[in-house]
Amino acid sequence: MPKSAFLRDAQARGFIFQCTDLDALDEAMLAGPITAYIGFDPTADSLHVGNALSIMALRMLQRHGHRPIALMGGGTARIGDPSFRDEARALMSPEKLAHNLNGIEGSLRQFLHFDGQDNGAILANNADWLDKLSYIDLLQDVGVHFSVSRMLSFESVKQRLDREQGLTFLEFNYSILQSYDFRELNRRHDVRLQMGGSDQWGNIVAGIDLVRRTDGKQVFGLTTPLVTTASGAKMGKSAKGATWLSAERLPVFEYWQFWRNTEDADVGRFLKLFTELPVEECERLGALQGADINEAKKILATEATAICHGRPAAEAAAEAARQTFEQGALAGELPRRDIAAQLLDEGTPAFRMLVEAGLATSNGEARRLIRGGGARLNDIVITDENQSVTHADLRGGVAKLSSGKKHHVLIQPA
Repeated sequence: MPKSAFLRDAQARGFIFQCTDLDALDEAMLAGPITAYIGFDPTADSLHVGNALSIMALRMLQRHGHRPIALMGGGTARIGDPSFRDEARALMSPEKLAHNLNGIEGSLRQFLHFDGQDNGAILANNADWLDKLSYIDLLQDVGVHFSVSRMLSFESVKQRLDREQGLTFLEFNYSILQSYDFRELNRRHDVRLQMGGSDQWGNIVAGIDLVRRTDGKQVFGLTTPLVTTASGAKMGKSAKGATWLSAERLPVFEYWQFWRNTEDADVGRFLKLFTELPVEECERLGALQGADINEAKKILATEATAICHGRPAAEAAAEAARQTFEQGALAGELPRRDIAAQLLDEGTPAFRMLVEAGLATSNGEARRLIRGGGARLNDIVITDENQSVTHADLRGGVAKLSSGKKHHVLIQPA
């Protein structure tokens, strides 16, 4: 068990997947505060739940007295990270890139303190140095230290080369530029640790090797695990159904509901990863059974939402859910869709109701959502696409219908 507070907490909560030299990193952290960074590509104007574990790692680092750097990929976004992707990312216009960078900064400021204190977070943009690089100078200074055969051995690269589309030379340079980022941040801010998702292991190790070869310094890498649900689904990775961290992209109530709908088997693990409750309390709540686990889900939803959107907004979302779905009241904050009374008089098939509620664009999409277990009525999974939805399903004139996108609406006879 590590002795430094950050690594001890990170290990107990399940944040550590791989680490280049855990014992040496532990000693470095015991010797005094260090600076660490994680990179974020501006592929949209908000980060999403799929990024939340990385941001929580930076937040934990800051909570234990170390300095976090959030590196925005304003330069590398012009190439796009090919790691474990089926195809190349579409290149962005300068205007779109600037818009996304501004939105991502807002997401990061929801979680980290950029207040100038001793361990105040730093917001960096790799365009500040990458945009100034001369290609010939880069080849002489950095390229000479990279082995093509080793780069081809990276699992993320091998997977792309095995596909029909292959890997462009543009994308192949991404690892070199990310390694350059690590060295540049080490020189500018004495960064000694790069963290990231498990898919970044090859890029992180390449950066560590570059710093060692060119500057003779020991730096470290740590990856967090890929977070999937108990049913095997990735969190927040779907472009169509992303659970955004920005309230402009996703209402706070829907963010709260995302966590409220956590599968029973994931509650304890997600409490450790996405809240700051004590580990022992997370384990106690995660072990609850039957109806009691729903109370644990509400705690998870409120605590996770409080970190992202603030305690008042989280408690307001929890109260809106309680009034609506436990008391049958109509909370004004909730997304609402009026349904004609005649649709409920004789009953409407569940798949059609998803379309009427705006949660699916076609009957076919609605049927697929139900067959995949992605639709719920009043928090109960719909197992029959022809299940009849009637007035009996409304509680005080209100029902909750949700799709796999976790978008919730109110159904009420018009």
